[in-house]
Amino acid sequence: MTKSYGGTDGRGPADGPRADERPAGRRPVAGRRTDRRRRPVDEGWRADLARWDIPEHILRRAPASPWGHSPARFAQRTEHALAAPEGPSLDRVAEALPAGGSVLDVGAGTGAASLPLAGRLGKLVAVDVSAEMLAELTPRAERLGVPVRTVPGRWPDVADRTPVADVAIAAHVVYNVPDLAAFLSELTRHARRRVVLELTERHPMSWLAPLWRHFHGVPRPARPTVHDLVAVAGALGHEVGHESRAAPLPRYASLDELAESACRRLCLAPNRAEEVAGTAVALGMWPLPRERWFTVWWEGRAV
Repeated sequence: MTKSYGGTDGRGPADGPRADERPAGRRPVAGRRTDRRRRPVDEGWRADLARWDIPEHILRRAPASPWGHSPARFAQRTEHALAAPEGPSLDRVAEALPAGGSVLDVGAGTGAASLPLAGRLGKLVAVDVSAEMLAELTPRAERLGVPVRTVPGRWPDVADRTPVADVAIAAHVVYNVPDLAAFLSELTRHARRRVVLELTERHPMSWLAPLWRHFHGVPRPARPTVHDLVAVAGALGHEVGHESRAAPLPRYASLDELAESACRRLCLAPNRAEEVAGTAVALGMWPLPRERWFTVWWEGRAV
């Protein structure tokens, strides 16, 4: 279903960055837009994300970083996207992209959101905090005949050294972005025609909530959600459209894969994977239901 939202001053209704990258530190951003009460339009979003922080006493005992991610796993998803390019996010980009046009992919990973457009792409600008991810993306782009410029770093910190493009995209990134208004505003200033976001309906770590309660007695938040993102974009003055679909792939291919990932996310030792798997089954968590993926878009403002 497709909806269109105009500008608003409030937050949306009430629950993945990539989903496994640690959020940026919360730092002040000059010029953040505020509502009529002089409060930042992304204040609620930032506060909701802060509630996802892992309690320090649990983090200290973690045998490995719970924020790590695997370029190989992202590469597998990129290969799937290249083999079967489809979905509303690609459609919304393609309809705004002129033949031989340019795309700015923020949080590009290994290219799953942008490289399936290879037949229309004249240039790809890929931004990512991970040099490993960009190293995976570059040879794929070259094999597809897509000229690519990589910009290592965090958006919008690197915006001043990033060129404008016809379309700017950010897929599965915004739940790692506390300063959402600045992030979206710079995306919009870097897009001549359109901004396209893709994200899960709820925070991508929401599925772990029953396991957090079981192993640590820690409740997890219900927000932010995609509806909060739409509200912030509307408050920034954008005419926002969105549509949704079931995720094209399951989050995990097997219970063993789920348990291995959950151990890391829950700050548990890897040797507890069998216990985690059994608990997930006992709690009715396996198989995981397909998530809802949302495509959100508005017009760019670059000149």
